[in-house]
Amino acid sequence: MPTEPENAQPSSGSSAAGVGRRRALLAAGAVLAAGVGAAAAELADGGRPSGRTDATGAPPPQAALPFHGLRQTGVTFPQPAATQLLAFGLPQTSAAADREILRTLLAAWTRTLSSAVTGPSPDPRLQDAGTARLTSLVGVGPELAARLDLAVPAGLADLPPFPGDRLDPARSGGDLVVQLCAEDRWTLAVVGELVTTAARAAGAVPRWAQSGFLPPVDAGATPRNLFGFKDGTANPDEATARQWVWGPPGPHENGTVLVYRRIRMDTAAFAALPEDGQNLAMGRRRGDGSPLTGTAEHDDPDIYAKRPDGSYVIPVTAHVRLTSPRLDGGSRMLRRGYSYDDGPGDRGLLFCAFMRDPAQFTRVQNRLAARDALNPFLEHTASAVAYVLPGAPAGTTLGEHL
Repeated sequence: MPTEPENAQPSSGSSAAGVGRRRALLAAGAVLAAGVGAAAAELADGGRPSGRTDATGAPPPQAALPFHGLRQTGVTFPQPAATQLLAFGLPQTSAAADREILRTLLAAWTRTLSSAVTGPSPDPRLQDAGTARLTSLVGVGPELAARLDLAVPAGLADLPPFPGDRLDPARSGGDLVVQLCAEDRWTLAVVGELVTTAARAAGAVPRWAQSGFLPPVDAGATPRNLFGFKDGTANPDEATARQWVWGPPGPHENGTVLVYRRIRMDTAAFAALPEDGQNLAMGRRRGDGSPLTGTAEHDDPDIYAKRPDGSYVIPVTAHVRLTSPRLDGGSRMLRRGYSYDDGPGDRGLLFCAFMRDPAQFTRVQNRLAARDALNPFLEHTASAVAYVLPGAPAGTTLGEHL
């Protein structure tokens, strides 16, 4: 469960600075994706409902998020409270026929997702749902890209097997991956159905689906995972994301790669540990999220700090140490994970991280699989990789560059 994979910390060590760095990334992405000042202003305020009220005591209506833009909103905008991931397979006929199916489907999804956000509503069940605040992303899997010789980043590839993996093929992979996020499950259910209907009409076959959620948090605060620890303390700012998250200048400049892992967490066994034991396993304090070498959540973990007896303050098996960017040339990921609960004994983390090259995740996960103190409490049960397409500016459809 890479709770801190390859992320830099603000040098000031203050919580305000850390929040500012996250907001800078989100605001910059919003300006690129939306091109409107109103969206950028909202993102600077955390992107979640602020709780402010008008003279009548009612909260102000939330503005709709744009669909069209240089980048897909499922990566650039703040995380809504709920998510739905959907994966589809494309039939294998001829390369020409399969390319036409893909082109037709991406055009249909562009219309569906755009209408769900900006109107006219594609379904009467969305008419009374208020402002959906829907974000979305569409990605292409490595197998489909290779089969159809699509123009995707050269490094796009499935992950190798890792020690301890217990992956369910029925929950993994996919020729196409769609992630929908919204503040309510109703919107996700309806839009997810529309996405699936369009896929079937084009000849694609549903492969798997997975829902997730975030706990209630104040605007700008870091949500907690089901172990009770803050998850996603620091993400790269826009300048850093251009180096490690988004593609290089050229056709993939506004695309990225999604690495998805469904990680079952033994929450009861972890909760049985004393709090000090939990903190040592994580390398952070459960209460305020601060690293064991610091006093505030956004302090930079010093993985080389030692005690007088020569032992490391952050243990060699601590999760934070093994995911430190100092061990991997400074590389970073953008994390947008969710929790899931599929019944007794099956709850955990939907790890969703974005990076330029999935080999970055492989390096981190190899270290974690070898010695992470959290391993006894984690089981990776599903996995997928997808090239997240650049956004669709107004008048275009997703995937035109493919």
